[in-house]
Amino acid sequence: MSKKYYVVHASYNDDEVLMDAVKTVRAADHEIEEIYTPFPVHGLDKAMGLKSTRIAIASFLFGVTGLLTAMWLTKYTMIQDWPQDFGGKPNGTYPQNMLSFVTILFELTVFFAAHLMVITFYLRSRLWPWKKAENPYPSTTDDTFVVELEVTENLEEVQSLLKKTGATEINVTEKIDTEDYE
Repeated sequence: MSKKYYVVHASYNDDEVLMDAVKTVRAADHEIEEIYTPFPVHGLDKAMGLKSTRIAIASFLFGVTGLLTAMWLTKYTMIQDWPQDFGGKPNGTYPQNMLSFVTILFELTVFFAAHLMVITFYLRSRLWPWKKAENPYPSTTDDTFVVELEVTENLEEVQSLLKKTGATEINVTEKIDTEDYE
């Protein structure tokens, strides 16, 4: 059995008008699927009701991984494998030499956190090098804000609500979901 629904795109010219529109649409119990903006809009994620991300925890863990890797690398290469006397510094134990390795420890911590965060972001966002762009309006990269809603019923009500919120243009596309529903 197929299910028919509508995809509604409402365009806005100003980010403040967009924020007010998002709050109004959410207050009317309509779910916003996506918002396309030319630049990040502060507070939009909270206005949309999105859950907070755990990416900061991942960043911390990646940094700790980098720090531990740097500690192992400096201990193995400079203390165990090939100890050398640089400027009269002792080579006996790792704690004696740790201050000499601060730069390496810091750089590898930042290196691991930064690179693994980029990889995590791309994987989490499903951004592959061969992926086609999903932006329905190329003008959203210039100066237009677009709100996307999926509506199964009350299309006229949603359109009038969007017009009241200050939408400059409203486009409706009819879609048919071909998944089997039991």
